[in-house]
Amino acid sequence: MKANAERIEKNTVLLEVEVDADQFSQAMDKAYRKLARKVNVPGFRPGKAPRIILERHIGKQALLDEAVEMLIPEAYFKAVEDTGIEPVAQPQLELVQVEEGKPVVFKARVVVKPEVELGQYKGLEVTRPSTEVTPEDVQQELERLQNRHARLVSLDEGAVQQGDLVTIDFEGRVDGELFEGGKATDYTLEVGNAGLIPGFEDQLVGMAINETKEITARFPEDYPKPELSGKEAVFTVTVKAIKRKELAPLDDEFAKDVSEFDTLEELRADLENKLKQAAEARAKAETRQAVLKKAVENAQVDIPEEMIQTRLKEMLQSLERRLMVQGLTLENYLKYSNSTMEEMEERLRPDAQESLKTMLVLDAIARAENITVTEEEIQAEIERMAKEMQQDPAVVRKVVESQGQLEAVITGLVREKVIQFLVDQANVVAQDGQPATE
Repeated sequence: MKANAERIEKNTVLLEVEVDADQFSQAMDKAYRKLARKVNVPGFRPGKAPRIILERHIGKQALLDEAVEMLIPEAYFKAVEDTGIEPVAQPQLELVQVEEGKPVVFKARVVVKPEVELGQYKGLEVTRPSTEVTPEDVQQELERLQNRHARLVSLDEGAVQQGDLVTIDFEGRVDGELFEGGKATDYTLEVGNAGLIPGFEDQLVGMAINETKEITARFPEDYPKPELSGKEAVFTVTVKAIKRKELAPLDDEFAKDVSEFDTLEELRADLENKLKQAAEARAKAETRQAVLKKAVENAQVDIPEEMIQTRLKEMLQSLERRLMVQGLTLENYLKYSNSTMEEMEERLRPDAQESLKTMLVLDAIARAENITVTEEEIQAEIERMAKEMQQDPAVVRKVVESQGQLEAVITGLVREKVIQFLVDQANVVAQDGQPATE
């Protein structure tokens, strides 16, 4: 088989393929055996009609068509492999010559991965976010811990305050009509925790036990139920009970009760250390993102529409899966958000283009710098996945390979190495402009 690839447009290649006559002859024999089993020829059992009889019965062209249908896909993928092109969409095929005894010749117009013109990606200057942890930060964390371990005290009298846990009965109406889910008895919520629609909880503040009043609140425009979206509702609410947090004093006894430490100072030191670790992790992640963003911005690439459409389809499928977890369909989501599929795709398009450009740039840098992964690194990733799934690594590898996902695992590892390479090559400075230290 012969194959030749010629770039005819920026992201389009014309593939010319010639399959030799012997290979076509073998395909004709396979086509005959296949059709002989399927076609009922009078006087012959299935699969037993001689080829010449079968040809007379169904026509020579039917046999040629079947042979071509069997031959072209295999020949196309072999040509792709031989020429090293990377298709991103189905090819447009044109048969040039199909004649028994002669080579089969066809052309394929193929949209391929675009070429990336890399800009500066080494020595990029980025500012590392501050990792300073102040005494105020530690105090706030200590107070959050204090709130988490607060004791709830039932009040016999008094009025609702922010942070109280209240038990209420309510009945809501829209346009004077009771709506589904708008009525509850002995419903408990934390005031200020945004558990109900905006404006509802704030109006509970100041109400006394056994007090009843009307509260008016508006459903958000993106509320999941379209019949309530953006509508104003009037709720009749009765406060039945109030529980208030009683905070323990911040002392050594508190430290003993909520941690493994004996003193408040030891607890403070531990919280400070954890805050510093979290700040370091955030700074590292943000620095990586900043370096990657600059490298991508400095590159030039013309992404084919076919790639964008494929990426949009993947993003919509991902959204659909997330919605299913919430008990929604994509169709209902579009209805609730007063949007169309076309509008949704337009909103997602910039993210699709950005993610594609990022992946293409990372792959181009990997080629330019000859960044690869070893078998040991691949196996380590398989073992990490297996541990996460609580499965045997050998089983996980077998599944990954059988599903054709090993290449995706390798690509992900290579891209991670490229990002680390960019960070290692970058000029990372602190907030004051001095070289950042780890």
